Amino acid sequence: MTIARLNALTCAGMLLLATAMPAAAGADRLVFETSIPELQEAMAEGKVTSRQLVEAYLARIAAYDQRGPRLNAVITLNPQALGDATRMDRERAEKGPRGPLHGIPVLIKDNFAVTGLPTSDGTLALATYTATTDAFQVRRLRAAGAIILGKTTMHELAMSVITVSSLSGETRNPYDPRRTPGGSSGGTGAGIGASFAAAGMGSDTCGSIRIPAAYQSLFGMRGTSGLSSRSGVVPLSSTQDEAGPLARTVTDLAIMLDATVGADPDDPITKAMAEKPAPAYRDRLRPGGLKGARIGVLRTLLTPEMMDAAMRDKTLAALEAMKTEGAEIVDVTIPDLDPTMKAASVIAHEFTRDFAAYLARHPGAPIASAADIAGKGLVHEAVDARLKQRAAVGAHDAKAYAEALAKRAVARRTILEAMATADVDVLAYPTALQPPPLRGAEMFGVGTCMISAVTGLPALSVPLGLSVNALPVGLDLLGRPFEEAKLLNLAYGWEQAAQPRTPPFSTPPLAGGKPPAPSHFKVRTADKGPRAEVAFIFDPLVATLRYDARLDHLGDDTPVALTLQRTEDGKPGAIIANLLRPGQQKAKGELQLDTRARADIAAGRLYLRLYTRAHPLGWAEAPLQRQ
Repeated sequence: MTIARLNALTCAGMLLLATAMPAAAGADRLVFETSIPELQEAMAEGKVTSRQLVEAYLARIAAYDQRGPRLNAVITLNPQALGDATRMDRERAEKGPRGPLHGIPVLIKDNFAVTGLPTSDGTLALATYTATTDAFQVRRLRAAGAIILGKTTMHELAMSVITVSSLSGETRNPYDPRRTPGGSSGGTGAGIGASFAAAGMGSDTCGSIRIPAAYQSLFGMRGTSGLSSRSGVVPLSSTQDEAGPLARTVTDLAIMLDATVGADPDDPITKAMAEKPAPAYRDRLRPGGLKGARIGVLRTLLTPEMMDAAMRDKTLAALEAMKTEGAEIVDVTIPDLDPTMKAASVIAHEFTRDFAAYLARHPGAPIASAADIAGKGLVHEAVDARLKQRAAVGAHDAKAYAEALAKRAVARRTILEAMATADVDVLAYPTALQPPPLRGAEMFGVGTCMISAVTGLPALSVPLGLSVNALPVGLDLLGRPFEEAKLLNLAYGWEQAAQPRTPPFSTPPLAGGKPPAPSHFKVRTADKGPRAEVAFIFDPLVATLRYDARLDHLGDDTPVALTLQRTEDGKPGAIIANLLRPGQQKAKGELQLDTRARADIAAGRLYLRLYTRAHPLGWAEAPLQRQ
């Protein structure tokens, strides 16, 4: 039996255990949207143990990852998690906590090595490869007392930003399961967005932390090049790769950074950190961080031609709100920004070399290079063409590689000079210009991820709230080298003022270890004249609305339509569905509500309206009121 099969059985057993043995009373609700300090306080007061937290998170994974909305965010559960939590509970009782992460469950992207667990990098070709040592940042988390709950899905080989792979298939966005969570750290993004753990780890070569953060209303940091070690993380590009955390709050992000940043002899790029004191990001958080800050906005990325209208409206409103908190908004223009950044990317030049070097340093995998899997039916079709192209890159591209490396210095200088000229503390621009693509579609539109990735400058994706379409919107704050503390304080000021995070609808709190059941309700229009009666069943986890509609009291009249419509500012709004065809008097069906319609039904903004031959502009209407 293969390691992958054994691991799958172990995961299934842990999920069955979580389903059969609900967490301690209150723990299932306690872990929903709860910050690390709040969890730590609950453990300190004896209200819950670390083991019970693990059980509660496992129960959420059991309810929502392969059932309900089927997020498919977790690829491997750690069979040692319960035992590790028990040991942390014992240590707390005997010696006290190690720090803010003592006994806190976290999730790790599947390109990080975790001892005893598969490190697949999202590809079927590495499904049986098991790590024998932890990645540096995983070791740091364990030393801080964190519990490694499991590993998350990712875009295969980290080669794009939609999170699909030959091993795990498609991962879903908890804010709209029809859509991608972004990537390549999409499993971590979806998992933390859905409260499957307190926080999680991802990697970012061009947006792979920040895009999932933006699409799941999280805070995600791509640190300065050299801030954090990449040793033990399967590479995409040794020059552009960074590894770091995603979290639901700024404080949680700071705690995770405090535990994981620092010098590592096995990653020379971190040498600069050996000469710096411990950052203490959490201790340096201060309220009012926006007051007096000068934020440079790249307006050329906020035009209607570049950006989705609903996301643009949310972003512009957020910038105005920052002004009310004391920030000064300064428009910054950088000519030829997009071509400058694209020309400096080195991913295509480095992947084949770096991937082979990693496998050589970590023996035991069934493959030794990208060429071993390219064109051999071992990768998802979404990756196949790009992998073949990159596997073919060789020495003949040395000149182009050297030119790209040189252009990185130009790009960095261009950004820093623009910031100095405008006298701004940070640059601000959309993390993503378009909403999460529907599953099965490729990421579209011009991206902004390169601005940080090719300059090595730190960027923090900050949630702005939900757009009118009920989808999260994020803003990148880009700073000068090793100014992560400034970025965190600006984000903290925004978080305290705006409280921008709204939990996803598809993964609500459990009750007794169980998710909410579908709601059944009936709606009937006015008793006089033609009348419609509809029995509805609404599943809140997947936003499906089943209906059984019937008309009566028609007399000689003929039905034309029975519509489902939304109200807008208290007035009749657009039709979103027609439940009956012309002439029909009864019908059954199911609607898959989009994010806006789902938000409308939750807020009571949907209503029925009946149209007949005698009443072509509408006769009777009734609101959808769920019990």
